[in-house]
Amino acid sequence: MKKEVNGYYHIKYTGQQYPAREMISRSKEFYEYMDKRRSVREIDQKSVPKEIIENVIKTAATAPSGAHKQPWTFCAIADPVLKKKIREAAEKEEYESYNGRMSERWLNDLKPMATNWEKPFLEESPWLIVVCKRVYEMDENEKANNYYVNESVGIACGMLITAIHNAGLATLTHTPSPMNFLTKLLGRPENERAFLLLPVGYPKADALVPELSRKNLEEMAVFY
Repeated sequence: MKKEVNGYYHIKYTGQQYPAREMISRSKEFYEYMDKRRSVREIDQKSVPKEIIENVIKTAATAPSGAHKQPWTFCAIADPVLKKKIREAAEKEEYESYNGRMSERWLNDLKPMATNWEKPFLEESPWLIVVCKRVYEMDENEKANNYYVNESVGIACGMLITAIHNAGLATLTHTPSPMNFLTKLLGRPENERAFLLLPVGYPKADALVPELSRKNLEEMAVFY
């Protein structure tokens, strides 16, 4: 079924609906599954099929975006030479951050995570996904701005992380600052900016994560 609205075709929405009891069960099971998600810095070098990476990227791209402009590019990197270059450039920026850019309070807040400027996962992970935001498009040699770019790309990244966890893989959000070295190394066009870097792979058998707790519902939600 199609209907013309303002000169554009709209089609009937065909989403899934469930009985209330099943909805409660499904939502609880999904929460419990996602509650097992953790940021993992110790990622195994075991290869991950390219098709899995393609599928998680396609899932991320189902995210809503301002005026459906889809202002994102997902750069999936398996080439070991390029991964090594990315690690070297990232560690250079991270060293500066840990030795002068970060405040004492920031460094103290990071102590439970046991992080430092060294990022071996950038070279060891079978895949790196660099998410770039497309600030504008070129329309007949003229700039055409996209809308709600940060919000749109941020939602897509959340869905990407969820899809990676759903596939049985591990990742973490890495944001070396500044990040312009990524667009240079990847040869991205002028209208793209690196937004987030995600190493993706299987967690190492002996991988450790900090013993943390999440805020409970009363601390993070208000019902009116």
